[in-house]
Amino acid sequence: MKTIAPRFRHLVLLFLAVTGALLAGAVPASAHAALTGSDPQKGAVVETAPKQVSLTFSETIAVSDGALRVLDPAGKRVDDGKVAHTGGTTYRVGLHAGLPDGTFTVAYQVVSADSHPVSGAFTFSVGAPSKTSAVLTDQNAGGGVVGALYGIARYVAYAGYTLLVGGAVFVLACWRRGAGLRPVQRVVVSGWTALTASTLAMLLMRGSYTGSGKIGDIFDMSLLGQVLQTKTGAALTSRLLLLAAAALFIAVLFGAYVKRAEDGDEKEIKDLTFGLAIGGGVVAAGLGATWAMAEHASTGIQAGVAMPVDVLHLLAVATWLGGLTTLLVALYRTPSIEGSAVRRFSRLAFGSVVVLAGTGLYQSWRQVGSWSALTGTRYGQLLLVKVGLVALLVGIAWISRRWTGRLAEQAAGATVVEQRTAAGAKQPVKVGGGAGSDAAADRAAKDGKNTKNAKGGKDSKDSKDSGSGKGGPGAKGESPERAAQLARQRAARDTAREKQARDADPQRFGLRRSVLAEAAVAIVLLVVTTILTSTEPGRTEEEARAAGAVAQTQSGPVSLKVPFDTGAKDGKGTVQLELDPGRVGDNEMHLYVLRPNGKAFDVPEVKIAFTQEAKKIGPLSVVPDRIATGHWTASGVQIPVAGDWKIAVTVRTSDIDQVTVTKNAKIG
Repeated sequence: MKTIAPRFRHLVLLFLAVTGALLAGAVPASAHAALTGSDPQKGAVVETAPKQVSLTFSETIAVSDGALRVLDPAGKRVDDGKVAHTGGTTYRVGLHAGLPDGTFTVAYQVVSADSHPVSGAFTFSVGAPSKTSAVLTDQNAGGGVVGALYGIARYVAYAGYTLLVGGAVFVLACWRRGAGLRPVQRVVVSGWTALTASTLAMLLMRGSYTGSGKIGDIFDMSLLGQVLQTKTGAALTSRLLLLAAAALFIAVLFGAYVKRAEDGDEKEIKDLTFGLAIGGGVVAAGLGATWAMAEHASTGIQAGVAMPVDVLHLLAVATWLGGLTTLLVALYRTPSIEGSAVRRFSRLAFGSVVVLAGTGLYQSWRQVGSWSALTGTRYGQLLLVKVGLVALLVGIAWISRRWTGRLAEQAAGATVVEQRTAAGAKQPVKVGGGAGSDAAADRAAKDGKNTKNAKGGKDSKDSKDSGSGKGGPGAKGESPERAAQLARQRAARDTAREKQARDADPQRFGLRRSVLAEAAVAIVLLVVTTILTSTEPGRTEEEARAAGAVAQTQSGPVSLKVPFDTGAKDGKGTVQLELDPGRVGDNEMHLYVLRPNGKAFDVPEVKIAFTQEAKKIGPLSVVPDRIATGHWTASGVQIPVAGDWKIAVTVRTSDIDQVTVTKNAKIG
């Protein structure tokens, strides 16, 4: 056991290191519904106060009263608190009448259709920009300590599902004898426990996770009531109900099923195996559907196809990685495992990889959407990492298949491990045998019970004699502590004998090492897969970028040369206007007043006015500041909407001589 323990410690350390590193970039979860537009637009300056503010997202969202708020320059709410869905992915909130001029702040905190919280804020101005004292202290959706705990619970939930489903499939499809072995039972039960605990934790934390982000709100029952009415709350509740059915499945698998196997009734075993396979398959698919109905697959294009595909994907992952974990435990913690069981799992894993590849290809197309998103978005980059890990895992699995083939070629009696039967006698069990090894092991156990029944009297007598004989555990004068010590020593010898027999098999040793390597890569793969579910899909990210680009389309900084002539003796020149970046929102403006010979012209005043006649906006006056001879500048020049603007330049060269010259330019 000393040589095994370090390997497990290294595996655990690898898991913690990779999980910690990836969690650092995964919390808080990325928002999957991006704000793609608003009316008024971000940074816009409007002449009159609007009657409502509308926001458009990249996908549908869940909102409640107060999800959209508008604050005036003094930081007071000026919306009516009633959020309405106006169609598509646009939502609005009404504003009070008689709003003052100045800068208003729009804050939103909603939940995207794939269950992730989204929050943000922007400003617009009425009349002209002004200072604002609006302070947003509750934009913590999906972040903070609660966000980190919720993220950890999601990781634990996926890991628990993988162990629960994969372990059960391994027992029923590959190694029926494993149902009676405690290490294998621990794998499945641990998976069920982890999934149940994490689901309860997420259900309690959900209200705080999508709301205030405060730890104290985790146990707020009113928030829990609101969560139960949401799609995510329904999914988590359904998962708990299915886990109750899974508990019954586990009880039958490790109870009645093991008893039938000990009795040796093949017909009853087959019937029970078929029933467990059907019932377990329904429960496993239902558990997978609780993710599909609340996350990526439930929103976006082809949701009706994507959800069942997502369930198949989850089942394939769990069957492969969960079965791999169970095989690893069997190779390290059980006295023997038949070569036929390993071969059956090898074929099952190959089928899982095929399903995984097919469903993963569809999901990648649906979530990424383009080659540019594959390399230019975080989702696409993580997906490339996942593909690389799957390729590496398949390569290691191919090595494992080679070891499996060698294990199958061993002679039927090449390795023998002595095991105690129910009667206490020692029985040889073949390791690496053929397809009948499971049945042989079952028969050995049954023969042990028959031996006990047939020779019970003699065994009792022998036990009595040995207990009263000299040096026996029950000898006169021997303390119970001494008897317990002798029992521990016998158990240690049996364990050492079993380990020695296992390690003496070179084929089994080689298989253990390759499966251990598979498990290490599988842990990293599972972590990356979980992060993918909390990362904004590449298609959505690119759509949000495109929408932002449309809202801020520009041909580059605006540069104009405007000749002027006031009619005075020294009244001719040129104003060179530069507006940077020349788009909707804030801009910086520079004016250079030049004489006809190109030298700086020191004039007493320059003014600019922007007018968009098509939408009846303006004139928006800007009075720049003189910073040097012939050089004037203004910062924070607000362009409210994109389009063709008429720019009026007024130049005064003396107390009485001035002229206004206009020129058109496309801005935004």
